[in-house]
Amino acid sequence: MKHTLRVALTGLLLGSTAVSAQTVEGPEVNWSFSMWGNPRALSAGMEAIAQEVAAQTGGNFNIEIFYGGQLSGARENLDGLQLNAFEGAAICNFYHPGKNPAWMVFSLPFLPLGDPAVDQYVRAKMFEHPAIVADMEAWNAMPYMSGLLPQYEILGKGDAPTELSGWEGLRVRAGGGLGSAMEALGATKQTLPAGETSTAFQRGALDAAAFPYTYAHVSFGIAEEADWYTSNLAPGTSECGWVFNKTAYDALPEQYQTLLMDLRGMGMDIEQAAYAAQDEINLPIFQDTMQEIVYSDAQIAEFREVAGQPVWDAWIADNSEKFDAQGLFDAVWAYAEEAQNQ
Repeated sequence: MKHTLRVALTGLLLGSTAVSAQTVEGPEVNWSFSMWGNPRALSAGMEAIAQEVAAQTGGNFNIEIFYGGQLSGARENLDGLQLNAFEGAAICNFYHPGKNPAWMVFSLPFLPLGDPAVDQYVRAKMFEHPAIVADMEAWNAMPYMSGLLPQYEILGKGDAPTELSGWEGLRVRAGGGLGSAMEALGATKQTLPAGETSTAFQRGALDAAAFPYTYAHVSFGIAEEADWYTSNLAPGTSECGWVFNKTAYDALPEQYQTLLMDLRGMGMDIEQAAYAAQDEINLPIFQDTMQEIVYSDAQIAEFREVAGQPVWDAWIADNSEKFDAQGLFDAVWAYAEEAQNQ
């Protein structure tokens, strides 16, 4: 199954990025990016951008992504950017909530981000929000491109929680506001990095794991071990996006800066297509190998009642003295409305 997914993703990437002739003149520049795990849908957009940057500069501007935590651990990528250890990195907001408190807005449950087009519009706008930018400036970093993680679903072992009461006592890997939502159902929240989650799940230290549906469950081996999966819980998502070292970006010639910024839309389009392509492969396998849990409208409404507004209100209250938490939260909804009215 993993080989099939790699082939599909490689084909998508190669088919989505045409080889361009050199169109941008400039000096030789080499950038290194830090990433955990293996190449996957989350990294497809940045891989495509790296290819296009190299092509349009005639090989003068090269971006190399180092996988598997070769340059830094997943929780330390912001520290590495602050130390100028590399020029870019992928970060997950809930790996280090204290380092990026405003970014935790993306992990609140039940935000209006279920539609891929709306999600892309909202996150692109939010990456320019002063509070989101300020979080990164504290680490000599700057937001670049959202990872556009799909809505999370949960895979687990043992008795399937077909009723909301079934989550009581389950140890669930879920971060940020999403983790708070699961706690509202009686689950015990765990915030392990993705790479550590697989080992914990295999060893029985976790009962269930929330990941972007479906690609991440396969990428990190959860699908190989799970007995059941939720298909319509859709409690929320998070932000595992790409950020640049600000010193390195500011040192680039203007034409290289423009090129990078102009390619963000292409990168996000490729991410979205990569997630959809993997769903087409993964969903039939999930259906054949695991028990599917489909919650009723009444159950979903009950979940939203106990884990929606109360979690939002608590997050806003907890962060109101750090930044304009209410304004940041409201911006998500305002941009979603803009996207829906276009």
